[in-house]
Amino acid sequence: MASTLCTRASSLVSSPTIRRRLPLVGAFCMLSLGLTNLCPTLSSSLKTGSAPSLPFFGSKFSNQARASSNTIKMEGNSKTVPSIVVYVTVPNKEAGKKLAESIVKAKLAACVNRVPGIESVYEWKGEIQTDAEELLIIKTRQSLLETLTEHVKANHEYDVPEVIALPITGGSQPYLEWLKSSTRD
Repeated sequence: MASTLCTRASSLVSSPTIRRRLPLVGAFCMLSLGLTNLCPTLSSSLKTGSAPSLPFFGSKFSNQARASSNTIKMEGNSKTVPSIVVYVTVPNKEAGKKLAESIVKAKLAACVNRVPGIESVYEWKGEIQTDAEELLIIKTRQSLLETLTEHVKANHEYDVPEVIALPITGGSQPYLEWLKSSTRD
């Protein structure tokens, strides 16, 4: 089964168009689905503390996973707070920059990544729409989601702005501590 998947994946990756888009697609998949949802063997390895044996990551990943003592799970750590990643789309670069800066200035997020060049396809008022947009990836405290959502609604030109939150279940302890100290209580 795994070899069949690897064979199919390698044939897909041979396309130049796919190769250019793979890093971005992979990042969105990892953020959206989470690595543990994509790889059940990794999920059980994380629970037991043993490094997974995954053919598509190779032994280098396994060695790095074993050596990493600076990563944490979010539960039960007083130096961090429950945190989330929030996706918001905006119509253009100027709107993205303005909104991102206002969010960080108000301490509603520690960091906002602006990802240009996305294209959204959706149905609006009974018609299929296609628009060039920019994606904001916002890292913040879970407790700030409602306030952040209200801030986005008040400062966004869309009637119904996208605000989608995903939990951060773990990561680099220094980064998560910085996220906590960079946002308001």
